[in-house]
Order: sequence, then structure tokens, then C-alpha cells
Amino acid sequence: MAVEQRRQTRIGVALVITELEFGGAERCLTNLALGLDRSRFSVAVHSLAPRPPVHKQQLVARLEAAAIPVQFVGARSYRQFGGAVGRLRRQLEAQRPDIVQTFLFHANVVGALAARRLAGTLVVGGVRVADPSRWRHWLERWVARYVSCLVCVSQSVADFCVSTAGLPADKLLVIPNGIDVGCYGPGVRAEPASYGIAPGRRAIVFVGRLDQQKGLDWFLGLCPALLSALPDHDVLLVGEGPQRKSLEVQAQTLGLRERVHFAGWRADVPGLLAAAAMAVLPSRWEGMPNFLLEAMASGLPVVCTRAAGVEELLGPLAAEQSVPLGDGSGLVSKAVRIAHDRSWADQLGRENRQRAERHFSLPAMISSYERCYCRLAGSLGKLG
Repeated sequence: MAVEQRRQTRIGVALVITELEFGGAERCLTNLALGLDRSRFSVAVHSLAPRPPVHKQQLVARLEAAAIPVQFVGARSYRQFGGAVGRLRRQLEAQRPDIVQTFLFHANVVGALAARRLAGTLVVGGVRVADPSRWRHWLERWVARYVSCLVCVSQSVADFCVSTAGLPADKLLVIPNGIDVGCYGPGVRAEPASYGIAPGRRAIVFVGRLDQQKGLDWFLGLCPALLSALPDHDVLLVGEGPQRKSLEVQAQTLGLRERVHFAGWRADVPGLLAAAAMAVLPSRWEGMPNFLLEAMASGLPVVCTRAAGVEELLGPLAAEQSVPLGDGSGLVSKAVRIAHDRSWADQLGRENRQRAERHFSLPAMISSYERCYCRLAGSLGKLG
């Protein structure tokens, strides 16, 4: 009887995301689902996309191994928007969660519409990037009426939501991303040859989606000067995305195909970072980039643009490792200094790791979400 009573008083949480392949938001959702206190929360995960291909099911496998229900709506494009709303609504009706937490833009829209008529259910949206697309701002304002809270991953994103996207300030809550620093470091080092870097050469690494947002086309334009100054370094781009072919053509046109390596999607990111000399993130916009946090946890120095969330992550060392958007000569200069001054690079790496550990821990992130859910559940008359 006591066990059944505890089960009934747990807060039901549905975590909804666009897809469940191996991206930053997807890892954040997975860590949150696995980390929520099971004695207080009952968790299920819903992905709008179909089940990932077998070689990209690591996150799904972790969730299912922990007995967390995972359901797939099966939507493959925006043309299936209406059907996705209906299918997700039926999944949520079967679960009857107290809280629906959405991650990423498409899940924010579909999740809010699917849950809006569920009695006793509140929706928590998630804003992860300061995306400049005006049509997205309009849709986000439209669905905000159905949302009780909007979690922003950085104060920069929260400020952007108010000043540019026009979202209601009283619904915004900042919860920074968190990371398990213990999963990163020299103990998980990969072999450079396994991803195209010859032995003895040093790697400048980017990990993420090969998309306009990440500014890689701009960065490749800087690489002739950068790699000329660093003859023992190569650039390693890890990930897939719509710009891959055009970036490969650009690298070929610039005469960089022997120095710029496209590794595609890889699951061994901690090992890649452990073997790298530095990380690069030339983004046009961000929110709180998970790759930058992973690089910090790996004890790497970084060179990046000051997109949203970057300065909050780097803290006192932001000026030493970042440049304003568009400052190509500044980015090259910082990268060259880091490469040539090993003691400076080691100091930056140590302090980056310490900052990740002290200010962006996974337990702190999970606790913040738990407090948010408990507060909202209390407004429903349910205690967590």
C-alpha cells in the first residue's frame, strides 16, 4: 500500500524532443531523464522523429536500459506536422503526465499544441539557441500562450528571448547545461590515425552539425592563414549536416584537402577531444554550446566567437579564448598563440576544466529542473 501511494504521488514528466540521435540537446535530455529522482518523478521520453538508425541508437539504448519508456512519433518532415501533433497527443493522453518538457524548436511547437488540452498537464518549453529567424520568433510567441515556463540555457538566451524574439519575460527561467566531467579527460584518448590525422600532427577540432549556424564556411576561409602559421596542425571537423558537401568543395578549392579532415558522425567524442590540441567553435549564433562545454571538461583550450552563452561558459577567460563575431584575424591570432605557447595552452585547459566542474555540473542542472517541476506540480495541487 505504501509503495502504491508513493507511486501515485510521483510527478509524471514527459520529455519531448525532435529526434534522439547523438546531439547536444539529445544528450541533455537523456542525462536529465536518467538523473531525475525516481522516487519523486515518473519519466517517459517522446521523439518526434522515427527511431534512429542502429549505429546512432546509443542514447535510446541508455534510456531503455534504465527502463525509461521511449516512444517515437515517426514524423520525417515538417509536412507531417499535423499528424505529429495528433500522434503525440495520443501518446501523452496514454501517459497523462503532470509536466511536458520540450527540447528544441520543433518539439516546442508540436509538444505545446499536443498537450494544450490535457487536463492537469503543464508545458515547459526549452529555448536552446538565440536563433535569428523571424518566422521562428513568430511561432514561438504563438505557442507561448500554452506554455507555463520557458527554460533558457543561458542568460544570453533569456535576454535574446525578451529583446528580439518578444517572448514573455515572466515565463523565462535560466537553467544552464550540465556535464559529467568524469567522462572526459586523458584517460579516454583516441588514436589520431582513427580519424584521419597522421601520427605526430596536432588537431584543431570542431564537433557539431555542419550547418550555417556554426560558421564553418567563414572559418574555412581563415584556414589558409591559420594552417600556414601552424604547419604541424590539421583541422578535424566531426559531424554531419546540410553544409558538408559545400564545405568539402570549399576546402578543396582553397587547397586544404590534405589539412582539413571530415570525420563524419562519431560516437567517441571524449576520445577525440582527449587527443586534440585545441577546440574551435566559429558559430554565428548559439545558446550555450554543448561542444564548448565538452571541450572545457576535456581540459582543452578553445578559440571561438562570442555567440550567445559563450562568455557565460568561459567566464574570466572569455577574452583570452573568444573574439567578436566576424573578427577573423583575432581568431587566427588567438589560435596561433595557443598552439605556440604550450604552457599557456595547458593553463587555459586546466582552468576551463575547473570551471566546467565547479559551475556546470550535471547534478546542478538536474536539481534545477527538479525544482522547476516541483514548483509547477505544486500549482497543480500535487507534491513531488
